[in-house]
Amino acid sequence: MSRIGKKPIDIPAGVTVTIDRNTVSVTGPKGKLEQEIHYKAVVTVDGNVVNVDRKDETKISRSVHGLTRTLISNMVTGVTQGYVKKLDIVGVGYRVAQKGADLDLSLGFSHPVVFAPPAGIELKAESQTKIAVSGIDKQLVGQVAANIRKLRAPEPYKGKGIRYEGEYILRKAGKTGKK
Repeated sequence: MSRIGKKPIDIPAGVTVTIDRNTVSVTGPKGKLEQEIHYKAVVTVDGNVVNVDRKDETKISRSVHGLTRTLISNMVTGVTQGYVKKLDIVGVGYRVAQKGADLDLSLGFSHPVVFAPPAGIELKAESQTKIAVSGIDKQLVGQVAANIRKLRAPEPYKGKGIRYEGEYILRKAGKTGKK
């Protein structure tokens, strides 16, 4: 039995979980999320607890069991607390400015890069070198943060670029001088 899959998910006050065939909907104070679940997973709501079981003991059922439980748990956390990913900008002349909901990034190109957030995501320039990506969908927050990082990924020689907060960049030694 999956150790993660067999844990029950507690539903906090103000959150409702509804199941319609193979779709789980979670509504809370921050919004509403929906997730299609695999047909081999069985989701039940008992009062303030969500339980995830599997239909049989096939390999696909066992692999989907823990995944389904984690996805539902992430939805409950998202509609109550939300998720935040922070990014740091490192490099001389690299900076970010807020323009309405969009970010205006100066990343050493000949032109500024304007990044518009998708629906459900809030971008905030906390300073000239810090960005916060927040939202209720964990997957979408991580994907948007990865897309921003991809605009100028950290390079291995000086470490310049956009990196996650606390990310360690493995640095290479540059060319040595004469022999």
